[in-house]
Amino acid sequence: MRHTLGLLAPLLGLGLGLALSLRGAAAADCESIGPAEHLVFTPAARTRWLAPQVRAPGPLDSLYGTVRRFLSVVQLNPFPSGLVKTLLNEPASVKVDEVVRYEAGYVVCAVIAGLYLLVVPTTGLCFCCGRSRRRCGGRVKTEHKAMACERGAFMAFLLLTTLVLLIGMVCAFVTNQHMHEHTGPSVEAIPETLLSLRGLVSDVPQELQAVAQQFSLPQGRVSEELDGVGVDIGSTIHAQLKSTVYLLLASVQSLGRALQVCVDHLRALNATVVELQVGQQDLELGVREHRERLLALLQDPGCQGDCAGAQSRARALELGADFHQVPSVDDVLHRLKGVPEANFSSMVQEENSTFNALPALAEVQTANLVKELKKMVAQQPEGVRTLAEGFPGSDGSSRWSQALEDLEQSSHPYLQEVQRYETYRWIVGCVLCSMVLLVVVCNLLGLNLGIWGLSAREDPSHSEAKGEAGARFLMVGVGLSFLFAAPLILLVFATFLVGGNVQTLVCRSWESGELYEFADTPGNLPPSMNLSHLLGLRKNISIQRAYQQCKEGAALWRVLKLNASYDLDKHLDISQYTGKLQQELHNLRVDIQSLNLLSPAARRDLEALQSSGLENIRYPDFLVQIQKPVVKTNMEQLARELEGLAGAQVNSALGQQLQKEAHELRTLYQEKVVPQQSLVAKLNLSVRTLESSVPHLQVSTSDVLANVTYLRGELPAWATRIAKNVSECFLIREMGYFSQYVAWVREEVTQRIATCQPLSAALDNGRVILCDMMADPWNAFWFCLAWCTFFLIPSIIFAVKTSKYFRPIRKRLSSTSSEETQLFHIPRVTSLKL
Repeated sequence: MRHTLGLLAPLLGLGLGLALSLRGAAAADCESIGPAEHLVFTPAARTRWLAPQVRAPGPLDSLYGTVRRFLSVVQLNPFPSGLVKTLLNEPASVKVDEVVRYEAGYVVCAVIAGLYLLVVPTTGLCFCCGRSRRRCGGRVKTEHKAMACERGAFMAFLLLTTLVLLIGMVCAFVTNQHMHEHTGPSVEAIPETLLSLRGLVSDVPQELQAVAQQFSLPQGRVSEELDGVGVDIGSTIHAQLKSTVYLLLASVQSLGRALQVCVDHLRALNATVVELQVGQQDLELGVREHRERLLALLQDPGCQGDCAGAQSRARALELGADFHQVPSVDDVLHRLKGVPEANFSSMVQEENSTFNALPALAEVQTANLVKELKKMVAQQPEGVRTLAEGFPGSDGSSRWSQALEDLEQSSHPYLQEVQRYETYRWIVGCVLCSMVLLVVVCNLLGLNLGIWGLSAREDPSHSEAKGEAGARFLMVGVGLSFLFAAPLILLVFATFLVGGNVQTLVCRSWESGELYEFADTPGNLPPSMNLSHLLGLRKNISIQRAYQQCKEGAALWRVLKLNASYDLDKHLDISQYTGKLQQELHNLRVDIQSLNLLSPAARRDLEALQSSGLENIRYPDFLVQIQKPVVKTNMEQLARELEGLAGAQVNSALGQQLQKEAHELRTLYQEKVVPQQSLVAKLNLSVRTLESSVPHLQVSTSDVLANVTYLRGELPAWATRIAKNVSECFLIREMGYFSQYVAWVREEVTQRIATCQPLSAALDNGRVILCDMMADPWNAFWFCLAWCTFFLIPSIIFAVKTSKYFRPIRKRLSSTSSEETQLFHIPRVTSLKL
């Protein structure tokens, strides 16, 4: 009992403290609701994003840079805006002198190529004539001391020139192959680009419709989660109030047990006092009779022994406590009649069950409102529904699509022709590179055989066939060089003229942006090439500005200046839709009036205890009587003393009487005094229990009644605030789904569906294909081929000079009739060794 009541006060204080802390709570934590899950939307845009064309870096990049620098020196003039304008609008009025003035660098190169074409073949013819008359390409006439040095120098120069030719030929082969490999993918990329640009506008309405239809995804998720919002609200209310409610109900149950114990002790106290009072009446009569008889016997003159001492103790044989002096508790018992009326344990268990059923109760109470909310969610916002209908530019899109379709259809034959002529060009390039390879092979074979023949001259029996064969291979190389010079220089100049102008006139101005500026200047382009005219736009657009905007990811309607009639943000504004949902969600309420916390019977019991006056009972008056003995004399000791006196008497009759009195006194003690002592102990327990517990019990009763009254009034308001906070958290989560949809639509429309990225990508890819993948290898090919062509001249010179030293040396002899040359073998000396 004391342990229960000792825990009661702090338990109530803790429960009230939690209640007061809940009262000051501002908002519920949204962790119980959780964040919105990630929605996966199906991409609506077709795959029309153009993969960026990039030429992979390689070892030929330095060669490409060298060629570009060379062309920048050849063509120093800026972009000829006036000349190109005249050429596009009035081709017949183009002046030749203006073209020649602009192409001055190419004219100089043409003069150089013409001189080469004139001089080298002419020199070759002269060489052939001289060779037929043995005037060119002969042999060394006499041997001299510097011959070895001269021969070594010519051989070294020839070898170096041959290596230069070999490097140039390998680079020409590689660049020729690179261009051939790039042509196929580049040609295939053109229809792909046109198809992507064709769907850029024409497919937008259908794709926007597909995007609008995916609004059903957040709708379905919100509708699905609405089914559990009632349970979430009830669970949150239960979770936030359970500590307060559980502690209060525990304190009520503890107080009910204390009340039962207190009433039981009070009733036991009253019944014990009544028994003690009735027992005292019988005990008092028996004690008085024994006292009188004992005094008469002990005062007898014939009494032997310590009769005087026994007489004094017998005289004190009287009642000690008088329980008629204790206060009456009948009035308190009358006020507590029928208490406890309630079964506190059953009541607390029932209230706990009611409180634990809050989630199910909230689900039932919010069912109708949830049904209305689901109907509201199932509706589609007006802006989303008209997302596709409001997209502008249908006339322009049809023109756009038709123009690109015509261009795509008409491009197929040309692209096939391009691939066919590219095959021819590749074959011609391989053949010309093979020509240079033949010259290189002849030079290398001639050098090897010639060196072999020179090393064998030390042997007197050697043959001069190896040296002669080496000289002849060198002369074959010379002949092939003269023979191939004309076709090589013609191919070089033709490819140089085309590739150089593409690089300097188109690629350089394209990269610097001059082409865009030229196209944006009014009057430069004919109406048939005007982009605004082709699309049927009301306003002229700047190609350079449009290109920059597309690079930055701008939407198509902004680039084409159609945003006056189409506002994506307005279509994606679903604030009215979400506002209605928010308003309805705030109407979610949970009624917890069925949670009483204290039944009427239990309240009556506590109120009866509070007004019973139990604390006014004078418990010290009980303790005063309890502390007194039932009989003042120790009856057991007196009986033993009387038995001793009985044995000491001479008068047997007196001894027998004393023996009888001792026995009767012991019987009185066992039958009357011992039960009275048990009742006194029982009374002592009840009194002390009530005395210690009643003050705490009254305070606890007052606290419980006050807390129950307070919580009973505040719980509905707390439940309403919690329901509101949970509704706000739920709304935040559901708005997260709609926000995901809006963000996805904005990204899908601006960056995929109605993006103009394919426009900028097409321009960038076109420049990469034309300039990086086609023009650079093309120009590098003619550059390497020109390198080889011009190095044929030193190759011819060094081959002719070197071949003389590989042939046998002839010594001139004199005769009377004629001068003839005879072949002599001159053994090599140490000073002439190579």
